[in-house]
Amino acid sequence: MTSTRRSFAQGILAVSALGLSSTAWAVDTLKIGYVSPQTGPLAPFGEADKWVIDQMKTAFKDGIVVGGKTYNVQIVLKDSQSNPNRAGEVANDLILKDKVALILTAGTPETANPVSDVAELNEVPCISSVVPWQPWFFGRKGNPATGFNWTFHVFWGLEDVIANYTNGWKSVQTNKKVGGLFPNDGDGNAWGDKELGFPKPLQQMGFTLTDAGRFQNGTQDFSAQIAAFKKEGVEIVTGVVIPPDAKTFLTQAKQQGFKPKVITLGKALLFPGAIEALGELGDGLSTEVWWSPAHPFTSSLTQQSAKALADAYESSTKKQWTQPIGFAHALFELASDSLKRSKSLKAADVRDAVAASKLKTVVGDVAWGGQGPFKNVSKTPLVLGQWVKGKKFKYELNIVNNDAAKVIPTSGVLKLN
Repeated sequence: MTSTRRSFAQGILAVSALGLSSTAWAVDTLKIGYVSPQTGPLAPFGEADKWVIDQMKTAFKDGIVVGGKTYNVQIVLKDSQSNPNRAGEVANDLILKDKVALILTAGTPETANPVSDVAELNEVPCISSVVPWQPWFFGRKGNPATGFNWTFHVFWGLEDVIANYTNGWKSVQTNKKVGGLFPNDGDGNAWGDKELGFPKPLQQMGFTLTDAGRFQNGTQDFSAQIAAFKKEGVEIVTGVVIPPDAKTFLTQAKQQGFKPKVITLGKALLFPGAIEALGELGDGLSTEVWWSPAHPFTSSLTQQSAKALADAYESSTKKQWTQPIGFAHALFELASDSLKRSKSLKAADVRDAVAASKLKTVVGDVAWGGQGPFKNVSKTPLVLGQWVKGKKFKYELNIVNNDAAKVIPTSGVLKLN
């Protein structure tokens, strides 16, 4: 026992001996809420969260000083179950029952949007991520002139994913005919939006897009989409689908003799587990890369490089690194930095500290009001990756195009399927 702890314990005993309540000596607890999909079809987005939270317990073991007072830190993790209604309910619980000082949330619009909405309504500061900014901002009916008062977002936008996908496609020989898979959900409707999404820029760049219409997540039959793509001579397939739908589509495409030269999908192809589940179908698939061990950034909280963070995850979980690790970690970097700068734990003080953030994190520089289209959005860099047969793991993610973010090194070039 250290001398500090010993004297603290002796102090408690002395107070008890005097018949006084020892609770007067107890350090107050500061609660941080975290909402992500731990279960359901979007669970791969939350797969690393418990590991990150365990890491944070060590980082916060000595507490956080807010306004000159030290607080113990308690992180309360809630599962959105990949369901928007559930996400809203647990966010309410964090605010009304757990009395959290700050909410963090990540993992597609189906979780981050309802959590952000509840935080905005209840005037509790919230930082969200892992949603392109358009479905987060416009999906919540954000007004560009005023933005939001309590909710802040850090991620890239559709303009970045479009730039990366098309940079890759331009580097290979195709007929520039693209088939779009856009489901009827927050991401799909944003990606397929004629103004905000893929259609307009693709047309401007000389690509022809075949959009076979919205479909429900979990659909078991992609015959209509495959028939439309074959009819139009599609050689590139893109879209934003959940992992089970990617497997269904790719399996049925193979069965029906549809062999595109390039398959670049958001969401479904982000995770090593999803690629392994595809078997041989996983080889050569491409996707956006928001974070990787190759990213040249360092944590402000643990001083780990992106590579050290990924290595620590692989070493302790015996699993392959996964992209959400970086952003889950960065959310806690931002939370810690904001709370340390806050005048008090009053909601408005914490909110003001969040808004004033200027921090170098493991996902890059974050600054609201200076690095995004609106005051509530801070953008992070994006590159293109392709899954190839690996050395350490069955498939490994090569960065194959960095035209949009030269600071992140490549490890290969895009190859045709």
